[in-house]
Amino acid sequence: MSIIHRLVEKLRNAYAWSLDYTYVFYWQMRSLLSRAPSRTLPDHSSLRIDKMPIILIPGIYESWFFMQPLMKALASEGHPIHVVEKLGHNIGDVDKMAELVRLYIKKNKLRQCVIVAHSKGGLIGKYLMIHLNDAHPVRGMIALNTPFAGSLYAYFFPLRAIRNFASNSSMIISLDADNKVNNAIVSIYGLFDPHIPGGSYLKGAHNIQLPTRGHFRILRDKRVQQAVLDAIKQF
Repeated sequence: MSIIHRLVEKLRNAYAWSLDYTYVFYWQMRSLLSRAPSRTLPDHSSLRIDKMPIILIPGIYESWFFMQPLMKALASEGHPIHVVEKLGHNIGDVDKMAELVRLYIKKNKLRQCVIVAHSKGGLIGKYLMIHLNDAHPVRGMIALNTPFAGSLYAYFFPLRAIRNFASNSSMIISLDADNKVNNAIVSIYGLFDPHIPGGSYLKGAHNIQLPTRGHFRILRDKRVQQAVLDAIKQF
């Protein structure tokens, strides 16, 4: 790779990073200013009963409202959408968050559902599939930009909630070592992720790398949304 080529790539990545945080600011503001974000949930009575139910699990410091662009794409295809509002902004431990999702599934008697998760949400989904899916209500998961092997940058954050994503954390090591559900996971990620420099490749899973850049903005990328819709069909 030439010097010019490397420079161009760095500029593209820097631009993608700036757009990523513009996206974060916009949706965090919308989430905070919306008096009743649950009003934006699609009416299940108008959706198709032959379509698999979808459970959305956002990333850390994200409410489900953050995933609204992707939610709309899924709902437009007739999928019933479910969100676990008790997750809040998803700052709890992975196992505790997974238990909240399990309780939601049980309360709503969901069957043959698919998890669509962003970032930390993919770790929650994998934990649930390994430890809390005995009756198999969850058929599989589509994870977007999930740090399955951790993130180098997590070492440098003082907050425990972020340090848990370091590659040497017990949570990451445990989840990474248990691969029995990997074949029921589709991992979608891009060329550059400013938060997961090692990427989101998961051994034994169906890995899809798209020509996208960024960690958050991919939720509104039409290519990513179509990849999610296509992946659901394999379940």
